[in-house]
Amino acid sequence: MTAPALTLLAGALLLAACKPTTPAAAPADPADPAAPTTSAPQAPAATDPSDNLNAVLWIQRSEEYRANSLSIFRAAADHLDDALAEKHWDALVPEERELIGDATALPPAVIMDIDETVLDNSPYQARLIQNGLEYDEVTWAQWVAEKKAKPVPGVLEFAKAAEAKGVTILYLSNRAQHLQEATLANLRAEGLPVKDESVFLGLGTFVEDCEQNGTEKTCRRRLAGRDYRVLMQFGDQLGDFVDIVANTTEARGELLDTYGDWFGERWWMLANPSYGGWEPAQFNNAWDQPAGARRELKRNALDLAN
Repeated sequence: MTAPALTLLAGALLLAACKPTTPAAAPADPADPAAPTTSAPQAPAATDPSDNLNAVLWIQRSEEYRANSLSIFRAAADHLDDALAEKHWDALVPEERELIGDATALPPAVIMDIDETVLDNSPYQARLIQNGLEYDEVTWAQWVAEKKAKPVPGVLEFAKAAEAKGVTILYLSNRAQHLQEATLANLRAEGLPVKDESVFLGLGTFVEDCEQNGTEKTCRRRLAGRDYRVLMQFGDQLGDFVDIVANTTEARGELLDTYGDWFGERWWMLANPSYGGWEPAQFNNAWDQPAGARRELKRNALDLAN
């Protein structure tokens, strides 16, 4: 071998000796809690648009979500006969029941929230995730106009069983009144009972002698109680059942302590990990804060059992 070739070979060997020879550590198996980690965990980006990813995936892809919803509606169906037979059975809190005296003369009804209680809007949430967007009224109205929402598992069977017993389904929703036509068309297309347009009590419904504050549902529940004996209420938020005066973690906890016995009998809560009043309660309901600031306050609310 010539001298220049020997020189090049020596140089190559020297460079090779300077490179690390230890192979990179394989990533730990997330299913193995004992697996070692090679570095400290990094906090996700403050403006990560996929906070909602696991929640929406759980709704769309887990059998656990389906089983949970089926359990709620089947248990409620088992209570229908008792609710009809019991003279004093009432699913409205006393301050929202305007009728004085025996309500058994009124026709029976069940109050149901629509979104994530009757209709599954997870495709809309999935689109927000996919496109890195947040909820807004324009994209929401466009989704409602598509009339593509499918029934939450179990609701169709319950609603038909209630209808067969002469129970009217009232859809008390924070969908705005101008979305009524598309909403009722969607409900009818999926086979859900819709007696007539009066069963849609959307945001903006006029209720005589009652002033509505924001999106709370008190006035519309009172309106339902004027015409019906309300046997049950279904929702995915505390505010679907009773007025939340202060949306704080403490106030919400007090409401649950007060009315906890009503759940599983008169009130039926559907699981919704995707959105709800519980989320802004973690950042003082200040939606005008940047997304990163809201996200940081949510992280600070985590219980680390320290």
